[in-house]
Amino acid sequence: MASQPSGSSHGFQQRLGLFDGTMLVAGTMIGSGIFITSQDIANDVGAAGWLMVVWALSGVMTLLGAMSYAELAGMMPHAGGQYVYLKESYSPLWGFLYGWTCFLVIQTGSIAAVAVAFAKFLGVLVPMIGTQVQLEVLQPARDVAALFPSLADLGTDALHQKAIIVFAATNVNWQFSLPFMAEPFFEMKHFVVTAGQIVAVGVIVFLTWLNCRGVQEGKIVQNVMGVTKTLALIGLILVGLFVVASAAARTANYGDLWGGLMGTESTLKMQKSLPAFNLTVIGLMVVGGAMVGSLFSMDAWNNITFTAGEFKNPKRNLPLSLFFGTSMVIVLYLAANYAFIESLPVQGDPSKALEKERLADAEYLKAEEYAKANNAAAAQEALKKADQAASEAAYHRGINGAKDGRVGTAILELLSPRYGAYAMAVAIMISTFGCVNGMILMGARLYYVMAVDNLFFRAVGRLNRRGVPAVGLIFQSAWSILLVFSGTYNELLDYVIFAVLVFYVLTVIGLFILRRTQPQAERPYRAFGYPVLPAFYVSMCALVMVNLLIVKPKFTWPGLIIVLSGIPIYFLWRLLQRK
Repeated sequence: MASQPSGSSHGFQQRLGLFDGTMLVAGTMIGSGIFITSQDIANDVGAAGWLMVVWALSGVMTLLGAMSYAELAGMMPHAGGQYVYLKESYSPLWGFLYGWTCFLVIQTGSIAAVAVAFAKFLGVLVPMIGTQVQLEVLQPARDVAALFPSLADLGTDALHQKAIIVFAATNVNWQFSLPFMAEPFFEMKHFVVTAGQIVAVGVIVFLTWLNCRGVQEGKIVQNVMGVTKTLALIGLILVGLFVVASAAARTANYGDLWGGLMGTESTLKMQKSLPAFNLTVIGLMVVGGAMVGSLFSMDAWNNITFTAGEFKNPKRNLPLSLFFGTSMVIVLYLAANYAFIESLPVQGDPSKALEKERLADAEYLKAEEYAKANNAAAAQEALKKADQAASEAAYHRGINGAKDGRVGTAILELLSPRYGAYAMAVAIMISTFGCVNGMILMGARLYYVMAVDNLFFRAVGRLNRRGVPAVGLIFQSAWSILLVFSGTYNELLDYVIFAVLVFYVLTVIGLFILRRTQPQAERPYRAFGYPVLPAFYVSMCALVMVNLLIVKPKFTWPGLIIVLSGIPIYFLWRLLQRK
């Protein structure tokens, strides 16, 4: 039988049911990714058919992985989840490596990235407290910007569109490289702290405090946000499919369903880098590389396993939560992308979009002048023309040219050019807020179990009087806050997904090992399609990982090195524990 880590469930309050578990899975999966990453994927693959293939393959991988984890969750319904599975399948070293990587990159990096996304979309509503900055105002002679500079110092453009710069250091020029890589994997020319980053920190601190008060409080927030964001995503899908869908978009997308792949910038760059490779192989490699965004958008479903000690009837509810939560999100994501290609061309027309933008700006100015002259009828007519032009501009940008990557916003701008961006920003803020809450709630349980096993700081292995690992929550938030200032959303995304795939592969291989080493263990649920489908999942993940090492080495190699760096740390920790 699988052994339960000492104290891994004692003291936890078993307050989570099936609905709570499903909302935790869905709530952490649905962040900002579904609303923005299709633009990057469209840029890489260039055609509607390949866009849907990328999302469908990611969905298949996610569901197969979740079904394999469901067997492990039912077999070992203990707090710590995936850490326990790796420890039982291999040794404590492998469990430690997973916890180490979660703390350094996977969990805390995801928390940081999604909190920054929350602030970014808050900046749509209140630009001064967003994340967009005007770096040209930071002259080389100014080493440090004044604390909370006046709006006048930021320039007229910044006054209307850019975030307040809280702190800035110019000409930092930090670079970190690996010997075999031409490009540095980390580069910081300027260190800038914006008001939006302070907002992201505030979100992390507030949700950490809330979850320190008990699992009940965190659960309530997650359920409310989970239902709200699901309804918002369904609303976006319905608008895209039945309100703003157009025959022109269908003609543009379905007329050449697969043909754009070989002409994208990513494909042409790969051809130059790998001239000996067949064009078809290069195209498939680009499709595999494009899956980074979709896999990240579907990630975090495994976090639910960390909270097994707080489930009512975990042997039943934990596997079912994995199935219902992942299935629901995958269906919604595929429907959302279908709505995108029903409403917008995958390949936009930048010249037409610019022409319509200029027309819209001119008409909005006219409307303002007519309003000042008390000519209401003329102002209304100008506004109507401006809205029409702005809607056409959003259409002609297409999915691959959506402004700031906000494909979801583009859909609502087709419906309401003036208010669509604000409505989408509110929806994404709700989505990301719930996502951060779920990751904060679940992640600290992993560090708690590591500490109980003497593989993390002893104080983290204690529960407060409300039955939650408060010290672990605080440690997690502190490191997440440091990562908020360490890099961009996309950099964190690329680091996270490779490290995640490494441990997904190891965990599902562990399923095969445990079937052999612990055949008599109780298994309330058995992985669907075993051994074929779990083996297929491992093969798909391995192919994507190898592909990423070739296609996106700048970020994936450092991710692998982070995992391996835990090996000496593990043995040092063991040595110190013995002493």
